[in-house]
Amino acid sequence: MICYSLTHTPSAGPAYVPTSAARSGVASPRHMATDKRPQFGNRTLDNPDDVFKHNAWDNVEWGPEQESEARQKVEQNASVKADREKAERLVGAPNTYWDAFYDQHDNKFFKDRNWLFTEFPELGEPSDTSQLLPETPSEPYPGCQARRRVWEVGCGVGNTVFPLLETNSDPHLFVYGSDFSESAVKIVRQAPQYDPQRCHAFVMNVSDEQAEVPFPESSLDLIVLIFVLSALHPSRHEPTLRRLARFLRPGGMILFRDYGRYDMAQLRFKPGRCLEDNLYSRGDGTLVYFFTQEELRRIFTGAGLEEVQNLVDRRLQVNRGRQLKMYRVWNQCKYRKPLESPPMEEGR
Repeated sequence: MICYSLTHTPSAGPAYVPTSAARSGVASPRHMATDKRPQFGNRTLDNPDDVFKHNAWDNVEWGPEQESEARQKVEQNASVKADREKAERLVGAPNTYWDAFYDQHDNKFFKDRNWLFTEFPELGEPSDTSQLLPETPSEPYPGCQARRRVWEVGCGVGNTVFPLLETNSDPHLFVYGSDFSESAVKIVRQAPQYDPQRCHAFVMNVSDEQAEVPFPESSLDLIVLIFVLSALHPSRHEPTLRRLARFLRPGGMILFRDYGRYDMAQLRFKPGRCLEDNLYSRGDGTLVYFFTQEELRRIFTGAGLEEVQNLVDRRLQVNRGRQLKMYRVWNQCKYRKPLESPPMEEGR
């Protein structure tokens, strides 16, 4: 028997509260994160009797019976689909529902992303100071003088932007943050940590291929996508990644983490919440899709990116007080823009 419990985890991610170590400037990103949580794969459950000794376990293998039960649960909650009119309304205006979410919760909803720098140490790397500072372009833009530029798509209320700026003191780092929600971006801009000399937040529907951005193509070192792609309709996944890849410098990477197929969040949906296969609407109208590893490989490589990492983070979280087991499934990926464009086929 599998027990499922869920804390709503929308695409924006957890809110940031500076730690004393971060404020003192004595801890590196890797050290800070390691104190909070070991990197994925470092805690395995070898003895089932030890399951409630820790809050979470990595690399939890699923047996055929558990996977079959999860599949049946998904088939059951997808047996009754949401009506077409409702589905079209939810898919067509995601910003409306995210605005309502942030209007209600402001910046008080989420928990810290303690895993951020352990899983993505690239965020803590300094810029290459051996290179000359870039020349000011004929049409200056925010961050044009930076040596290293990072864009978080779906920044929420600054849940990656602010910890990144605080733990990575590189003066040549510039961070962009964008979100569907005008309310979320307003919260970011009003935060005391917001420094226009080091970051720039803007409203953007990432699935809109005509949406404007404040920087040119081939100008970014890293793009961060954390629980964002799952908020889009599946038809927009590859086109969205294809456009994002255009803003990466050759050798730049997309850092990705999102929901995996049969995560407990998917299994607890009731019939009527499923819009399409593996795509659901939460009670607040926001969308969530659940990916497979191979599906992500196809989407990212279809956008012309090279695989650096593609893993399934199967984690067993436990509530020791209530003796509950909660099976989480997340996908974590890193995909790089090729240093050289592949040769075009003859006749194209």
